[in-house]
Parts: sequence; structure tokens; C-alpha cells
Amino acid sequence: MKNLIVMSVATLFVSAAFAQAPAATTTTPAAPATTTTTTTAPATKAAVNAEAKSEKADAKASEKIAKAKADEKEAVNKADAKAEKSKAKAHAKADKKVAEAKKDSKETKVDATTTK
Repeated sequence: MKNLIVMSVATLFVSAAFAQAPAATTTTPAAPATTTTTTTAPATKAAVNAEAKSEKADAKASEKIAKAKADEKEAVNKADAKAEKSKAKAHAKADKKVAEAKKDSKETKVDATTTK
């Protein structure tokens, strides 16, 4: 959910930066012999700063996403290792109980045969 919010905010900043960017205009006069191309003045300092901020925010968002994915992978690996360890302990405990039950069963059979 956080990734979605971060990406939507980043998209908002980028779209605002593109909306404020000056567009090149081409004018053709009535006489076909000459064609003039005019462009607007370079972007204002505020527009440049806004674009730089949005790029910086995008970079930070990308870093956070990458870090979150790495943390998630690490957490999953730790959980898997912990589950595997617990599973091994449970199997060992069950094997021990089975061995004890077999031992008790043998002792009971021995007692039953000796008392007859």
C-alpha cells in the first residue's frame, strides 16, 4: 500500500513538472518563403527546482522500494529458516516419543511373558 501511495505522489510531481515545462512553438507566416521557429524562454528557476525535487523524490522512492523488497526477502528467508528449525525439532521430539513408546511396549511384552 505504501508503494502505491509513493508511486502516485511521484507521478503527481512528475506530471506537474511536465505540465509547467515550456513547450516549443512553431509559427509559419503567410508568406511561404520564410519559416521562423520561436521557442519560449528557458524554464524558470522554480520549474527547474520542482523538476529536480521530483527526480530526487523518484530516486528516493525507488531506493525505498528496493530496500523494502530486500527486507521482505530477508524476513521470508528468516521465517523459513525458523520454521524449518521448528519442524526439525518437532520431528525429533516425535521420533523420541515413538522410540519411548516402542521401548515401553517391549518392556510390557517382556513383563507379560515373564509373569505367565
